[in-house]
Amino acid sequence: LGLGMELLDRGEASKEDIDTAMRLGAGHPMGPLTLADYVGHDTILAIVQGWRKLYPDNPDFKEPECLKKLVAEGKLGRKTGEGFYKWDGAKKL
Repeated sequence: LGLGMELLDRGEASKEDIDTAMRLGAGHPMGPLTLADYVGHDTILAIVQGWRKLYPDNPDFKEPECLKKLVAEGKLGRKTGEGFYKWDGAKKL
């Protein structure tokens, strides 16, 4: 999830391209940004912050800027109807 968000933060790919690449290229049932919307951005941020406290020197546990921004805006994913994507219940719009 974090690496997909990092690609987005760096502007290397669109959210759609990141998700499509992982679905078609790696055979995942959904891309990392769609999965993040399912899990909930507040939940993911809390987990990453916990890992960061335990392993402060590990760059894998960096808090993605796009994740922090979404949480600050209250866009927590499917449960609020908007995250990386807009949602109507379980349906991505």
